[in-house]
Amino acid sequence: MSAVLSLDVPVRGGALVSYANLDYAASAPCLEAVSVAVAEALPAYSSVHRGAGYASQLTTARYEQSRRTIKAFVGARPDDALIFTRNTTDAMNLLARSLPEGTTVVVFDTEHHATLLPWSSPVRLQPPTLPGEALRAADEALAAIDGPALLVVTAASNVTGELWPIAGLAHIAHRHGARIAVDAAQLVPHRSLNTAALDLDYVAFSGHKVYAPFGAGVLVGRRDWLENAEPYLKGGGAVLSVGDQAEWQSDVEARHEAGTPNVLGAIALAAACEHLTRTGWTDLVHEEERLLARLRDGIAAIDGVHELALWPHDHPRVGIVSFVVDGHTAREVAERLSEDHGIGVRDGKFCAHPFVRHLLGVGEGGCDDIGGAVRASIGIGSTDEHVDRLLVALRSFQ
Repeated sequence: MSAVLSLDVPVRGGALVSYANLDYAASAPCLEAVSVAVAEALPAYSSVHRGAGYASQLTTARYEQSRRTIKAFVGARPDDALIFTRNTTDAMNLLARSLPEGTTVVVFDTEHHATLLPWSSPVRLQPPTLPGEALRAADEALAAIDGPALLVVTAASNVTGELWPIAGLAHIAHRHGARIAVDAAQLVPHRSLNTAALDLDYVAFSGHKVYAPFGAGVLVGRRDWLENAEPYLKGGGAVLSVGDQAEWQSDVEARHEAGTPNVLGAIALAAACEHLTRTGWTDLVHEEERLLARLRDGIAAIDGVHELALWPHDHPRVGIVSFVVDGHTAREVAERLSEDHGIGVRDGKFCAHPFVRHLLGVGEGGCDDIGGAVRASIGIGSTDEHVDRLLVALRSFQ
């Protein structure tokens, strides 16, 4: 079975306890296989693409193999580009700078800021009360657009874990001659993704969400918009020659990966993808769903603790649960869980302010404490004991 690096932490009184990491949705711990892959690459670490020495040649080969491994992991089309970025936010900003002139972006107010904020004057849709309403709202919005359009949507909510109907949304987008960009940051650590089969135009995700916390992410998708865009960063590697004017690379990856790239981040991300693929999704998904049911059932049985959700209780989701505790701020709950029980959770609005305010019924003027929630998220390495420790701790707030 897959293994993550473990940690012991101090609790009130000075004792050390094993860390109950329930904060995977923020950053997943490092897989042991990822740590090993990075350690193996370090002795030969060198810059890529421009060196004749052995270390540079070997590192270049590893870097480009990482690109192929990650493309296979997300089921990309053979001719799709894969550009290494810092994270999902960086990837979406790259895509935003590559849009054809006059492109209208449609995005739901349920999005993470990474996919809500990069666009110029987007059409923002209200949170849909049902998945079918999401399809109808996207259909109506795209039908009203004359010219190029891009629908931007998450695959799995970073607030509720709920899975979005990305296949249906892709079909609607293409029916209107639009494209779709999917934030897969919270999906790929939990489920397989086949970009080609789902007919997604662009997919972005971050290594630190998928057990590879070494500062890399990716944008995967169709080449034409990226080929016709100015380089995302202008510098070495992005140019063919420089005189009075610069002649930019026609190769998409080189064009948008100026400077020395985060080679170790790319190797780490590829190692995580390879390990998840080799482990297989069946057992991973089964174990996650079992722990998630244990967590949600336990929360539902505690008076004064309320799970947040956009859609019905039985709607499919990944291992993320956000909740509030009557009479206590989210920060107070998170601090007590950490200091007294060695439990790590997230508190706040999770870089999804409009969505969390909507779920809490708090207006735009809501403050950080009142407008926040607590988020527990699970993944590889989560156990029954972690979940039960959280449930026991939450009962102490009654």
